[in-house]
Amino acid sequence: MKKIFLTLALVFSLTAFTTSCKEKKDTPAEQVEEAVDDAGDKIEEGAEEVEDEIDDMTDENK
Repeated sequence: MKKIFLTLALVFSLTAFTTSCKEKKDTPAEQVEEAVDDAGDKIEEGAEEVEDEIDDMTDENK
């Protein structure tokens, strides 16, 4: 009886560890959406940097 419980516990442990480590695979649509979001974020950051530079240049001219 003890061997059965130990065997079941071992099988459950191995199953839990091997299934919980799998990463979620994104669909192609999700990958495209993520890439578009990343590109939008980079464009926004670039625009903010340009705005800061313009502000710095106009402050120096005053």
